[in-house]
Amino acid sequence: MFAVKNLLQSEQRLSKWMNATMLASFITGLVAWIIDLHNVYTQINSLVHILIGTFFFVLATPYFYVHFRRTLAFRRAGLIFSGLCLLALWLVLIYTGFYIAIFGLSESTGYVLQVHLVSVLSFVAVLILHILVHVVFFPKNRQKSTSGQFPSYTKGSKSLLLKVNIAVQASMLLVVLGFAIATPEKTPTQAIIQPYQYNYGEHKFRPAQTETHDDQFVRYEDIAKSQKCVNCHTELGEQWMSSIHRMAAADPAYVTNIDLLTKNKGMSAARYCEGCHAPIALLTGQLTEGGFHGGTINTQAHAEGISCMSCHGIQSLSHEKGNGSYVFAPSTDYLFAETSNAMLEWINERLIKVNPAQHRKEMANPLIQDPKMCASCHSQFMDKEMNSWGWLKMQDEYSAWVDSPYAQHHDREFANADYTRCQDCHMPLVDAKDPSANTDGKARSHRFIGANTFVPVMRNDKTQFELTKKFLQTNKIRLDIDEPNRQDAYHSEFHLDESLRDLTEAPFFFYLGETAKLDVVVTNVGVGHDFPGGTIDINQVWLEFKVVDAHGEVVYHSGDIDEQGFVDQDAYFYRSKPVDRFGNHVWKHDLFNMVGRSFKRTIPAGKSDIVNYSFDVPMWVEPPLTATVRLRYRKLNNQYATWALKEQYFALPIVDMAWESLDIPIELVPKVIDHNASNKGDTGNVSP
Repeated sequence: MFAVKNLLQSEQRLSKWMNATMLASFITGLVAWIIDLHNVYTQINSLVHILIGTFFFVLATPYFYVHFRRTLAFRRAGLIFSGLCLLALWLVLIYTGFYIAIFGLSESTGYVLQVHLVSVLSFVAVLILHILVHVVFFPKNRQKSTSGQFPSYTKGSKSLLLKVNIAVQASMLLVVLGFAIATPEKTPTQAIIQPYQYNYGEHKFRPAQTETHDDQFVRYEDIAKSQKCVNCHTELGEQWMSSIHRMAAADPAYVTNIDLLTKNKGMSAARYCEGCHAPIALLTGQLTEGGFHGGTINTQAHAEGISCMSCHGIQSLSHEKGNGSYVFAPSTDYLFAETSNAMLEWINERLIKVNPAQHRKEMANPLIQDPKMCASCHSQFMDKEMNSWGWLKMQDEYSAWVDSPYAQHHDREFANADYTRCQDCHMPLVDAKDPSANTDGKARSHRFIGANTFVPVMRNDKTQFELTKKFLQTNKIRLDIDEPNRQDAYHSEFHLDESLRDLTEAPFFFYLGETAKLDVVVTNVGVGHDFPGGTIDINQVWLEFKVVDAHGEVVYHSGDIDEQGFVDQDAYFYRSKPVDRFGNHVWKHDLFNMVGRSFKRTIPAGKSDIVNYSFDVPMWVEPPLTATVRLRYRKLNNQYATWALKEQYFALPIVDMAWESLDIPIELVPKVIDHNASNKGDTGNVSP
């Protein structure tokens, strides 16, 4: 009896605080579930919920032990069963609660929150049932609770519950009030550099087409500091670190060109480029006299290029013509977003992980999955305010994609549900241990693999280069050498059974001494837009066509490279040649001088180009001839590279995107007997 009383006293002492923390935990959890808002109150509520939930765990563990020891001897099946159910549910809600608090919620573990909610609601329902069963089966004993046989909810304990919850809610309101008083009303954000020049009209960011949601400049903290993103999204962050997006402002060729632009047209003209290459510099107001463009070493715009928020902060598009035609909006901060205190930073990360709904809503804007988003920068035009001439369309991968079979578009407002997006090729799903990974453990690659082979080699990033090389060589372009079928095969006087004649295919060969003709078919089978794309005025894509005999002696060669790295100028190129107002070639990529093109050759998606080659077959060749064709690609042609890279110049890598070969028999010119001439006593050669 003495032992039972001791257990009862222990249980009563524990129950007061346990019930108080349980009720407070339930209330704060209910608030977090019902109030679908993102503000100071709800975030503090989440922190308090975690804290009180931890106290509830600490108190409930010994309580369950004492309670089971004291009541197990009563042997009431209903009470024991409901009590065991309560214990099981308590274990589930505690496990899921701690899992969420420690690991947070990700795309693949969102179900944990649902399990937590169901277990909590079930716990409350079973607890009520447990109490009702107790009341029904022990009505007399309940009346004697004051005698010490059963724990009672006295006025004091009820008062304690009320006081604890009032204290919890009051403290939360005080903290919220403190934040409200301490946080001044936001004022319009000014440009970092003052005074700020408006050389292209009243719009802050012209000639870039970029907008902000409130028509104000952007705080540095709202678009930079990508390292904060990398802290949680480690694998995707490492991929981004290798990407050309991250190097968009640090590419030495870009640095040369942006220096050339600002030297000729002033710092404000850099806005034309930096809406895409260095949004940090543009949106914070750096691009004015006295400021620094993204090509400037030791600036954050240079280090981050296209930062995480440069893409994930895009709220909408102003149009699809390009030149940075997006509308930027900062994300909604979580508590302590800008602190430098390690503990507060940890709390900030906890809040995002525990309640990522707002973060997911803004970072996973549906627009980011739409190919139109790529149009904001991967389309480009020039107008009079830049070239002092007139409007001119330049690269436009988006429109080329829309017109391709990959898009399945009849127009920009209608598409087949089964189509291939820009993201499907350039951001494929890869294995990733990341909060954004799907249930299969895959997330979109942030390497943004494309056609830039120069930057990875310059940075000695072998992984990025090999992935880029593989991307270029995997079913993008197909080459075919048409067999030179002849219609002039010589005839003989010998009988031939017509059933043995193949009428569908004539034999192919060349005669010694004749002029041979071969057709090469180049087909764009795997590029979702025109090939080549991007900066085709400075990139280099060409066909190398070579014919050798059986001894390897060269019969014909087009597209060879000399010792200085220059390609044969008579080679067959896929490129454009921009010109200035005087008809001169704009070869330095100084597009602010461009007013048109003298030449452009590309292959639309799903289309083919036929290239004709002809050469003389020497009498000395040893048959058969072998014709080989390669489609070769080099990021930056040698003339531009030597100028733009200066002392950083090196022999740029060349990737063979496709190749094909054909063995061709060689025949002697036949001697055909002229029977009429034979009757006269002579013979003659008759050309075929």
